[in-house]
Amino acid sequence: MSLQFTAPTPLEYFKTLVQSDEHFPLLEAAASLAQDEYPDLDLQIVLGDVDQLLARLKRRIPADAAALQRLRSLNQFFFRDLSFGGNVNDYCDPDNSYLNVVLRTRRGIQISLAVLWIELAQGIGLHARGVCFPGHFMVKVNLPKGQVVIDPFTGQSLSREELSERLEPYKRRSGLVDEFEVPLGLYLQAAPPRDILARMLRNLKEIHRAQEDWVRLIAVQNRLLVLLPDAWAEYRDRGLAHAEQGHPAQAVDDLETYLVHAQDALDIDAIADRVADLRRAKH
Repeated sequence: MSLQFTAPTPLEYFKTLVQSDEHFPLLEAAASLAQDEYPDLDLQIVLGDVDQLLARLKRRIPADAAALQRLRSLNQFFFRDLSFGGNVNDYCDPDNSYLNVVLRTRRGIQISLAVLWIELAQGIGLHARGVCFPGHFMVKVNLPKGQVVIDPFTGQSLSREELSERLEPYKRRSGLVDEFEVPLGLYLQAAPPRDILARMLRNLKEIHRAQEDWVRLIAVQNRLLVLLPDAWAEYRDRGLAHAEQGHPAQAVDDLETYLVHAQDALDIDAIADRVADLRRAKH
């Protein structure tokens, strides 16, 4: 009797990685996002490349090094010796979100660079986390004498004053000034791995939507809904992409799911009209 095993699809594999918040494999899950664009990608090679970087870094650090010394060694290694940094020439290239490409080119966006940096930081015993700072993903490290916040795009360590300055435009746009002032610390809370991955996917989503690349957008939406099954607005956005792609049946299913669960949303009437139009188109 021969047993036949079929390899899981990239989406099925992604689902196994993100089903539980306990021991969430952020690096592997983030690396797997590239499988939609690079179907032959071997994730074990990507993880192995990061392991090799970590081994090189560890050889530089004395066993008894203090946390601040380890942090300095990491930043020297990552930002200066390896020259990881932001892709200022082509910020909206989807490849900036794919870790296999970022490892090769040493260029990415804040959040993809942050995922690699955090993996190395944690590998040398630093208490490092990501921070969903408005408009600009950050990383932070808790040291015995306080917290260090770093911009993964440049490697720059940011003071409280610099962070507050970066927040000002966002706070003005959001009306969070004067009596609505929010303490800086609230913007510097550690982001759970699931939130980091969602932000990576939403970056890709915005790129594909701007380019009206509905096939790639739907692939991203599929992952978002595996990651965040109760994010009803993502059903709406996938449904609208299906409609643009000429899939009225899938569009209606998603948009009706949104209508059932997002009853207080401001666009309910517009989406209901769209569903009616799509139903007419089916017949």
